[in-house]
Amino acid sequence: MSRTWDVQGRTAVVTGAARGLGAGLARGLAARGMKVALLGREAGTLDAVARTLRAESCVVEVDVTDDVGMRQASEAVALELGAPSVVIANAGVAEGGPFETSDPETWRRVIEINLVGSAATARCFLPDLRSTGGYFLQVASTAAFGAAPMMSAYCASKAGVEAFARSVRAEVAHVGVAVGVAYLHWTDTDMVRDVDRHTVLRELRGHMPAPARRVYPVDQVAAWLLRGIERRAPSVYAPPWLRLAQAGRPFFPLAVDLLSRRRLPILMREHAFEQTGLLGHGGRIEETSLRRSSTGAPGGGAGPA
Repeated sequence: MSRTWDVQGRTAVVTGAARGLGAGLARGLAARGMKVALLGREAGTLDAVARTLRAESCVVEVDVTDDVGMRQASEAVALELGAPSVVIANAGVAEGGPFETSDPETWRRVIEINLVGSAATARCFLPDLRSTGGYFLQVASTAAFGAAPMMSAYCASKAGVEAFARSVRAEVAHVGVAVGVAYLHWTDTDMVRDVDRHTVLRELRGHMPAPARRVYPVDQVAAWLLRGIERRAPSVYAPPWLRLAQAGRPFFPLAVDLLSRRRLPILMREHAFEQTGLLGHGGRIEETSLRRSSTGAPGGGAGPA
C-alpha cells in the first residue's frame, strides 16, 4: 500500500525494546505521536528507555516465550494504553559456531525466542489488532534469504518467522489486519558488535561482498521500518536495496555451497571455530538465565529484551 497510514494517537507494542533496534523503534513510534508499550525482560533498562520517550508509554517485563505471561502483557497494555494498532515482534537472539558441537539448550533457545516468541506475540495481540484494524510487523533478516554456515539456529529461526508471518497474513487479511515482514541486514546493535570478537562470525562477514558488509545505524534502520509501518507494507527492507536481493534468492543456496566448499576448509585450518554463545548484552543475560535453569537456581527462563 502506498498511502500513508495515520498512526498518531494509536498504541504500539515493541518486544525486545530494552536496547538496540527495539529501543530505536520505540523512540521513532513515540516521535510519530504513538503511545508505546515496551516489552522485554529487563524492567530497569526498559524503564530507562521509556523515560526518554516524549509520549505516553508503559513497560511490561515478560518472557516472549511465556504464553501466560504474554497474555497477561496484552491485557496490561490494553488496560493502560488501549488496544494496540501496531505490534512489532522484534525480540531475538543469535549464536554462532559449528552445528555439530553446538550446545543443545543454547541452540534450542534461539529458536524459542526468535520463532516461538514471535508466535506467542502474534497469538496474544491478534485479537486487539482485529479490533483496531492494525498491523503486525515481524522482524526477520537476510538470513531468511539464504542460510549461512555456522549460524544454523539463527538462520532456521529467521526463515521460520518469515514463513510464519506470511501464513498469518493470509489468515487475517480478510478481517483488516495487515502483516509485514522486515528484512534486516547488519545493524549497529550490541549483538552485531559482538561479531568481530568471534572468529566464526568475523570470517563469515569478511567473505561477503563489500556492500553486504556495511553496518547501518540503529536510527536509520528504525526509520526504514517506520516508513513501512506507516504504509502497512507487506515487506520492509532495511536497507531498501535488499529488495533487489529477492530476485536472487533461488541462487543464494548454490552460491553459499560453492563458497563454503572452497573457503571453509582453509578457514578451519587457520582458525579454531568455537561456539560464540548467545551474542550481545541481552544474549549474555539469557546465558545466565540458562545456567540458572540448569542448576535449579531461581530466576531462569526469561527471554532477553
